[in-house]
Amino acid sequence: MKAAVMRGLNAPMEIEEIAISKPVGREVLVRVAAVGLCHSDLSVLNGTLPSPLPAVLGHEVAGVVEQVGPEVHGLRPGDHVIVCLTFHCGHCEQCHGGHANRCMTPEASRPEGEPPRLSIGGESVESFMRIGGFAEQVLVHDSGCIRIRDDMPLDRACLIGCGVTTGFGAATRTANVRAGESVAVIGCGGVGLAAINGAAVAGAGRIIAIDRVASKLEMARGFGATDGVDASQGNAHEQIMELTGGRGVDQAIEAVGLKPTIELAFAILAKGGQAIVVGATSFETKIELPPIAFLQERAIKGSFMGGVRPSIDIPNYVELYLQGRLKLDELISRRRPLSEINLAVDDMNRAEIARTVLTFDL
Repeated sequence: MKAAVMRGLNAPMEIEEIAISKPVGREVLVRVAAVGLCHSDLSVLNGTLPSPLPAVLGHEVAGVVEQVGPEVHGLRPGDHVIVCLTFHCGHCEQCHGGHANRCMTPEASRPEGEPPRLSIGGESVESFMRIGGFAEQVLVHDSGCIRIRDDMPLDRACLIGCGVTTGFGAATRTANVRAGESVAVIGCGGVGLAAINGAAVAGAGRIIAIDRVASKLEMARGFGATDGVDASQGNAHEQIMELTGGRGVDQAIEAVGLKPTIELAFAILAKGGQAIVVGATSFETKIELPPIAFLQERAIKGSFMGGVRPSIDIPNYVELYLQGRLKLDELISRRRPLSEINLAVDDMNRAEIARTVLTFDL
């Protein structure tokens, strides 16, 4: 099959012929219909997130099941699926506690003694996030394959595999936004826009979008933002406090992953408010918070994949889209073939778009 292979930092990916193994155990072979380009992929390309090389990046995948391993019982060839990176074992304390997104099971990796899932001339190739979606096929553990309705467009479904679930879930599950609450979302890329969408669906009374790109703030209004703050024009903290009459917001969702934006999310909270950190940052990043603020019962909390319960939430997100409540069409700024992967990277590096989706002919 063809795949985009990363061989070095800050270097273009090359389209190469690559071998993919047959499924064993609980593995599923999926023919990729569409894959979104996520900022996490960019973070690997620029070295912010480490990964063994060579590697196939990409993890927002939707496609059609081609083959299943002998221990797979809930899927069959022809099923339409979203591949979600929250692979889970189903029997650890996190899984039993309803937090499958926190499971870090080694069972999702290939069993020892088996050949690598991906290889070139006998050389093992890393599947980023245990998916490797910038390819014509992916071979993954069945716990990350969520069957969906056949009438769900796969070029939109792929976004649910990571960015939409992360942002929408951060608002509706991690923050548990309540009707009438005020919400600020820092960063209006794909994840931030999905968080705004989630806050609107949850009934937030006021939703303040914060970004440094005016076009993204305009886009945010289409997802439910009531106000926009251009952080490139003056002090963002002062602008937000002015909008809220000095009170601050009940919920702040940070979708950038930088020290200043994480600290801003905490600083703009009202008494009893909660900051949700969604953006992925480097391991070396340290944040500074004023301890006295905790006496006002302000809180800060992380969110991974929006606290998703894959088999419950992902089919529900599909239903929300088909009902017209989850905005996916509006997230897709551009569609490209796999051969234009490096142009897709350029798209996102310019920070002027929400998502580029790579599509394949099935």
